Amino acid sequence: MRVLIACEESQEVCKAFRELGHEAFSCDVLECSGGHPEWHIQDDVLKHLDDCWDLMIAHPPCTYLCVTSNRWLKEQPARKSGKLVGKERVKAQQEAVNFFIELWMAKIPFIAIENPVGIMSTRFIKPHQIIHPYYFGDAVSKKTCLWLKNLPLLRKTNVVQAEYHTTKSGKKYPKWSMIDACKIQDLEKRASIRSKTFLGIAKAMANQWGNFVEDKLTKNKKETKDGK
Repeated sequence: MRVLIACEESQEVCKAFRELGHEAFSCDVLECSGGHPEWHIQDDVLKHLDDCWDLMIAHPPCTYLCVTSNRWLKEQPARKSGKLVGKERVKAQQEAVNFFIELWMAKIPFIAIENPVGIMSTRFIKPHQIIHPYYFGDAVSKKTCLWLKNLPLLRKTNVVQAEYHTTKSGKKYPKWSMIDACKIQDLEKRASIRSKTFLGIAKAMANQWGNFVEDKLTKNKKETKDGK
């Protein structure tokens, strides 16, 4: 089975599918950090949507799609952070929405798109499922939305207790098991770390969706052979 993992440089999901024997490739404009450049397509993924894939799992950049980005849509007096604001931000946001929809409209029979809670629930359609890493063995609370085309909902595999940081004032913040990304000043590096798929979710996608799609493809081949 040929699997495209769109907008993934970490190769976490790609490697999970490869471990099960699937012909999976990650694709991103960035060089891969997962250690397998032979499984990585460093290019604009939109140029490769017609390369005969059976399944695509996409992780479009959430910079301009998440709900926390809305405060930058108005003009800001200071721009020390380097963030786009005002009209520039509105344009970038619309481009991000268009990119998301292009991925969804790809002529690939089975598609999953992953993103945090954001504007696509109103600008497009509501997600079919919302999951957390702690559903799959990683003790982290992080709302993750899934838009699914011809795929079943992911089943929880190993529910654990989510862990949190507690501040002196008593506020609780989700604890990131991979690294406390909020302490990293480099915005691109921070975004890359925070967007990495947790291992438990990656394995659930590979096991559950891999088996589901393979069964569907086998059934379709048999029906075609039998003339149905």
